[in-house]
Amino acid sequence: MNDNRKNSLWIHCPICGGKTRTKVYDDTVLVKFPLYCPKCKKEIKIDVIQLKMVLSK
Repeated sequence: MNDNRKNSLWIHCPICGGKTRTKVYDDTVLVKFPLYCPKCKKEIKIDVIQLKMVLSK
């Protein structure tokens, strides 16, 4: 694994704001990713491009 990655974020649940177990880097692209939140126990589809998260339709 490359240790020189500087831009990374943990994805937070868009419903409750809790931290999920998914980490993304600045070059990560997710399309219709099923994000599961262990706090509110819900699954929601999201898109992530350049560390920006939006809800999928």
